[in-house]
Amino acid sequence: MAESPAGESRAYYDNHDSDYERRAVVFSADDLRRAQVRIAHEIVERNHGATDVVLVGLHDRGPEIAHRLAGAIASFEGVQVPVGTLDVAFYRDDIGIRSVRPLGPTEVPVDVTGKIVVLIDDVLFTGRTIRAGLDALTELGRPQAIQLAVLIDRGHRELPIRADFVGKNLPTKISEDVRVRLRETDGSEDTIELWGPK
Repeated sequence: MAESPAGESRAYYDNHDSDYERRAVVFSADDLRRAQVRIAHEIVERNHGATDVVLVGLHDRGPEIAHRLAGAIASFEGVQVPVGTLDVAFYRDDIGIRSVRPLGPTEVPVDVTGKIVVLIDDVLFTGRTIRAGLDALTELGRPQAIQLAVLIDRGHRELPIRADFVGKNLPTKISEDVRVRLRETDGSEDTIELWGPK
């Protein structure tokens, strides 16, 4: 799950659409497909193959992105990369500030010890969701390395966290939303849009 307000659920969007307007289409469906294929190639290139790679998606859009990246890697590398899911809701440092609700199961099909784990999320914002993901992941084992892949890096970091693989760096205002819609989670055509207050 990307940090609020970026990457929130449709319910969040529906409750705020009267106050916000679309500023730009950041990625069309074709743009998003190309970005995912590029990220998949970069993961394989950086790690000299995909044999020891495990993709772990952070709920609620990360798992779908991880499966797409795994499919792309299989298509050009011939390797079936294991894909896992991670729910970081109870590892967040704002657990006492806002309500917490589990978003999905944590399921990693292999032992991550000694593996190269690529955490996958849709939007990188403050970095606090990723910090929670690191805490959750290290309870499962001791990876050889942990890398981070995101579709959008929108800036405004509050922690020293940097993505290794980025679909697009998108400078934003703190008041804006980056809205990621995927057919698997949102039932609509793939798109990433920038929204801001009216």
